[in-house]
Amino acid sequence: MRKTSAVLATMLALLTGCATKVQAPLPLAVAALQASEGRVGVVMTALPKVDTEFPGAACLLCLAVASASNSSLTAHTRTLPLEDLPQLKKLAAEAINKRGGQAVVIDDELKLDDLPSFSPPADNMALKDHRGLAQKYKVDRLVVINLNAVGIWRNYASYVPSGEPRAVVKGLGYLVNLRTNGYEWYAPVDLSRGATQWDQPPNFPDLSNAYFQVLEMSKDQLIKPLR
Repeated sequence: MRKTSAVLATMLALLTGCATKVQAPLPLAVAALQASEGRVGVVMTALPKVDTEFPGAACLLCLAVASASNSSLTAHTRTLPLEDLPQLKKLAAEAINKRGGQAVVIDDELKLDDLPSFSPPADNMALKDHRGLAQKYKVDRLVVINLNAVGIWRNYASYVPSGEPRAVVKGLGYLVNLRTNGYEWYAPVDLSRGATQWDQPPNFPDLSNAYFQVLEMSKDQLIKPLR
């Protein structure tokens, strides 16, 4: 019985490890953007709302305390604009075309959750099967910009702040070959920046400046490799 339990535990650990394997960053395969390689679609997922987050405030009461303590910061954060982020796919397409590629902007917002899973999972293969998008959009490859967090985050340890607020942008950009579903570029975005003085309600000028700097950094990180 003990042996059987040990075997089951080992199998569960292996399965869990496979399920949570993180895709490593991949440099851009420059040749994939040449005009001779076909058309490249550029698409974005829906942009998140600019907001605050309080990682570590895990229980409902903890979150309520964190939210109340930072209410003025949240109110201000929600007024901050996305600036150039909605234009990222246009900027990416322009960058590809300037280098001699054939890029087209796709107006639709890509809903990754609606795509089927790709099987079997493999290194440097997208977990979602993008191949059906080739026929839908008449493209051979797809640049995807997927931002999932924009705003101000402050870490907590239950009820107690464990750091000062920081401006954040999180997400990723990638290029997928629609014949193989393989990545030809994979660039995680995990940017944050603090302020020398952050507690300056109601407009939080220093922290707001950090926010705009992080937006610019994210734009550079996603567009520069395509130039």
